Amino acid sequence: MKKSLKVLMLITDIGFLLYWMITFLGLLPKEMLYKDYTNEIAVAWNMSFIPLDILISVTGLTSILLYRRGERLWAPFCIVSLSLTFCSGLQAIAFWAIRGDFDIGWWIPNLFLLLYPLFYLPGLMKSEKPSLF
Repeated sequence: MKKSLKVLMLITDIGFLLYWMITFLGLLPKEMLYKDYTNEIAVAWNMSFIPLDILISVTGLTSILLYRRGERLWAPFCIVSLSLTFCSGLQAIAFWAIRGDFDIGWWIPNLFLLLYPLFYLPGLMKSEKPSLF
């Protein structure tokens, strides 16, 4: 596992866990909230990402742990985590694009989620013995 992948996964996985803790505690300043944050449907849409984002964090952190232990199962966990990360970013970007809401503060992190897995997934999927960390 390349060091850059490990760092990006840690940023993503810990970032998701922190984001949801901050969200549940209501610690985001109002100026950082997305458009229509008080709209019941927008809030439900945002909350619908919880299972996906938590699964991303669990599979990503598990992959890193398995890699450190020298277990080959790290690669399937990594592929699942990166695939789900891509999906999370894609779904959010699609939503914001359909709404015509181009708030750079929400687009940048979601473009990150959409794009960074694409640099690692091809190598992981074509290698019989993935060794990218």
